[in-house]
Amino acid sequence: MKTGLFFGSYNPIHTGHLIIANYMANHTELGEVWLVVSPHNPLKDKNGLTNMYDRLEMAKLATENAEHIRVSDIEFALPQPSYTIDTLAYLHEKYPEKEFVLIMGADNLVSFKKWKNYEVLLKNYQIYVYPRPGANLTEWENHPAITFTQTPLMEISSTFIRKAIKAQKNVQFFLPDKVIDFIEGKGMYKS
Repeated sequence: MKTGLFFGSYNPIHTGHLIIANYMANHTELGEVWLVVSPHNPLKDKNGLTNMYDRLEMAKLATENAEHIRVSDIEFALPQPSYTIDTLAYLHEKYPEKEFVLIMGADNLVSFKKWKNYEVLLKNYQIYVYPRPGANLTEWENHPAITFTQTPLMEISSTFIRKAIKAQKNVQFFLPDKVIDFIEGKGMYKS
């Protein structure tokens, strides 16, 4: 069974993430998808990143009834910032029977050559790519490790959600209700 790894800050997790994960888990050859909550992405600024345990809890709340989708805190125990290549080495030790596939947005594929040991990732893993607006992927079009999926195009982002909450805008339907309740209960993203 192939396991898709969908890494993210999930700051916060939103409907776009869930639609992508559901599509990958149920409309591709993947048997399951793990949402890997990253404590700190090395290509992103750590400022403004909400507590990783709150982000983990929101991901769990969002997926508690999801079929073939689970949440992973595997990177919490690893050195930070989290490099995908190191996480995969650890996962292979822990789950030698699993075949892992990376899931990423087209925007991440555009900057993929900045990733630590990206050549090793391309050599040893399949990468399932979901579309993102404005991403130019011509250099990757015929790469044997890369599968472009027909995942619905999502233009929603966690940044948009955080700005909307700060501006006291209604975010209903952008987030699962339990995630909205969690955010409101903790007073998150207000400043």
